[in-house]
Amino acid sequence: MRNVKSLPSKIRNRRPVRAALVLAAMAFAFAAPAFAAGELVLIPDAELFGVFGLGDGIGMLWVMLAGFVVLIFPLNALMFQPIFRALDERDERIQGARDRSAQLQSEADDVLDRYETAIREARSESESQRQTQLAAARDEQATLTTQARSDAEQELERARGELNRSLDEARTTLRASADDLATAAAEQILGRSLS
Repeated sequence: MRNVKSLPSKIRNRRPVRAALVLAAMAFAFAAPAFAAGELVLIPDAELFGVFGLGDGIGMLWVMLAGFVVLIFPLNALMFQPIFRALDERDERIQGARDRSAQLQSEADDVLDRYETAIREARSESESQRQTQLAAARDEQATLTTQARSDAEQELERARGELNRSLDEARTTLRASADDLATAAAEQILGRSLS
């Protein structure tokens, strides 16, 4: 809270004046309805109804009613109809904008659906091509493996046949050599020729 002594003297002097003005305004605001209640009339006097009512003369109510009827047609033509027409035009523009917005939203949804369909088809097609290429590669691999296995088996059979021929030749050569060695050994042991 501020210290009152620290404020300049002009401001300190305004506070009581301001408070007095606020109190006076509040008293006037609350007093006005009290004075008005004294003048309040719950039952209108007879002058208001006039000819067809209780009093003499035309009467204020009938004058106001006639003025209302006379003014309603020009006011309707000059003021109410243009306002209503402007409001109707505004509503039509708003509705047109809403319809256009809905149409654009529908078109955007259609474009998005076509885009998503195209992407799905492209993915499906690429997956199909990938599967086809993968199957072709597997078939080629199986073919190459089978051919390599066949070639290896043929080479193995050829090598076995060659090895068997070499073994047969070696056995034949060894038998002939063994016979020659046996004969030579026997000749040496016996000291004479066996043939």
